[in-house]
Amino acid sequence: MFASLVRLKPALWWSVLLFISAILSWALTSFHLPAGVLLGCMLAGIVLSSQDIRLGVPSPLFVLAQGVLGCLMAASLQPATLVKVAGDWPLFLGATVSIIAASAGLGWLLMRRQVFPGTTAVWGLAPGAASAMVVMAESYGADVRLVAFMQYLRVAVVTAVAALVAHFWTTGAAPIAAEVHWFAVVSPRNLGWTLLLAFAVSSIARWRRIPGGAMVAPLVLGAALQAMGWLVIELPPALLALSYAVIGWSIGLRFTRSILLHALRALPAVLGSIFALMAVGLVIAVGLNQLAGYDPLTSYLASSPGGADSVAIIAATSAVDAGFVMAMQLARFLMVLVLGPRVSKFVATQSRIDR
Repeated sequence: MFASLVRLKPALWWSVLLFISAILSWALTSFHLPAGVLLGCMLAGIVLSSQDIRLGVPSPLFVLAQGVLGCLMAASLQPATLVKVAGDWPLFLGATVSIIAASAGLGWLLMRRQVFPGTTAVWGLAPGAASAMVVMAESYGADVRLVAFMQYLRVAVVTAVAALVAHFWTTGAAPIAAEVHWFAVVSPRNLGWTLLLAFAVSSIARWRRIPGGAMVAPLVLGAALQAMGWLVIELPPALLALSYAVIGWSIGLRFTRSILLHALRALPAVLGSIFALMAVGLVIAVGLNQLAGYDPLTSYLASSPGGADSVAIIAATSAVDAGFVMAMQLARFLMVLVLGPRVSKFVATQSRIDR
């Protein structure tokens, strides 16, 4: 019934999605929950998609939202932050490798227990780069539906928990929120160059089919131009809120009822592996706090095994060292893109040998 209504009146369901998103985003934001717009839109997408209402964010719009987010992350990567990260590179590298190794080990365990067929579990738990992992998994014979289910369930769970941690950690200490001037622009020139960077570079990266390039390319180029003093990144709150909404919908609308029902039997094992991965991230956060002196919330967000985009949004709306968080997330994001196929293939091969 719902599916036929969508085919007849897709605009109607987009209006419903917008209405539910607005209500949930307002409710979460009113409680000063970090990434309230992202979470509200993600939950709204899950509500509709779980009823087999098949809506999808247009690919060009999602790419542009990633480009804006890449510029947001670049704005936090000031030279001073990069110098500090470079000075702590052994700890930085160790933390990144540890979370990747933990995800590979948990994927191997699920594969050995035959929770999912083939290499599906290994690809499904690869931290970060969710969209890229789903695309690459198909080339290696994994069940793409279940990989998508694991990837986006992990992103949803980690995002929700990280937002709650950030909220309760800062409750009582956060200042009263100032009035938001949604369309405030300090320099139209800076805004114009920022939009050109976000839209043009992300579109080129999509055209060149660079995995994760829609966010990473504007991030890297924007950080470099900013460090050289050639660019001042400016992003009005309204543009950021729209980008948060698009990314939230892109996560939530993937949770179709058919995928949820197909994976229901394995849900306890999947959730267990996700929470185990989050526990590893928590141990790493303690190490970052004790050994490198980063505050607990910054350490937690930096080591959180969620999507780089959603964690970046939480960091940008919380009282943390956003530059370090985004540098850590970017490092893991790039390492997963480069090493993910090799690690997954190695683990799958070892599992077959062990049998």
